[in-house]
Amino acid sequence: MKVRKTIKAKILELRKKKEELLKREYESWQHYLRGDKAVPLYSATKQQADRLLRRLKGRVKPSKEYPLILRRDVYRANTKLTPYWLKIPIYGVRGGINVPIKTHEPIKDMVCKEAKILRKGNEWFVYITVEKEVEERKPKSILAIDLGIRWIAVTVNSNNPKPKFYGKELRGVKGHYFYLRRSLALKNAHKAIKKIGHKERRVVNDILHKISRVIVNEALENESTIVLGNLKGIRRKSKSRRFNRKLNNGFPYYRLSQFIEYKARWLGIKVLKISERNTSNTCHKCGHKGIRVGSLFKCASCGYSCNADYNGAMNILKRAMGYMPIAGAGLTQPGTGYDEALRAEKPRISRL
Repeated sequence: MKVRKTIKAKILELRKKKEELLKREYESWQHYLRGDKAVPLYSATKQQADRLLRRLKGRVKPSKEYPLILRRDVYRANTKLTPYWLKIPIYGVRGGINVPIKTHEPIKDMVCKEAKILRKGNEWFVYITVEKEVEERKPKSILAIDLGIRWIAVTVNSNNPKPKFYGKELRGVKGHYFYLRRSLALKNAHKAIKKIGHKERRVVNDILHKISRVIVNEALENESTIVLGNLKGIRRKSKSRRFNRKLNNGFPYYRLSQFIEYKARWLGIKVLKISERNTSNTCHKCGHKGIRVGSLFKCASCGYSCNADYNGAMNILKRAMGYMPIAGAGLTQPGTGYDEALRAEKPRISRL
């Protein structure tokens, strides 16, 4: 199967003339998207702009800068400065301009499909979409993932009774920036609020990338299919205002899900998404509805109690078992010793 991902790169030393031409083309792109069809813009770039406008359905934000979209214009050139260069078509300049770029990882055995140029302050960055052919792995187990607030991810593998907990410190990071923004808002420090917003996103993304990498590595080591809960409808309401703020405004479930999915598919690991409906309030032991008190789940029917996020992950795992025979997988089934082993041994917590 063909899989894609994005590789980030930075445009290195630009001579003054090249920077002026790049800036002109980039700003013409912005004006064209906002309705000025008379701006000087390279013809193929105009076609890309028209495609983007169709995707946006004309809803262009006046204050937003949109990445300049190019075709397959990344190539190798063994120079002392860098092995990778980007060819940028410029209106009125025959052959365009060639600029050196530094990628955060090598582009090896991949096909470059698209490049997007974005300006951040006085620096220029390129986001390169690459594609390669990978063989899908045959799974021998299931790695179920439950997404939550106390722990952003809890995983349970069908061949291992111990759950793993990830990202508790994310609550502290999100809380810190929330109260910082609130205090700055009282002072009308809007520029500072925007600045810390960018910093928060970078910090959170770094945590999410580390968590997703560890989870995908676990799936690789155990030859697992990854099963994620479908995030549709996850934004629900509670009586707690504080809980609603954290759930609906703060926690980047979708971003983590995306990171896990693209990292897994890049390695040929199958990813399934199933409904999370009632997985948080159903006892995975007897199937009856229970109650959740903080981080504890209690079943009134059978008297069983356990960590609520672990209970959710187990329900996702058991629900996934119904899907896997369709995929033709010979899987390890979760045995009756799952909960006994969990009680006998302290859960392993991965603090990422």
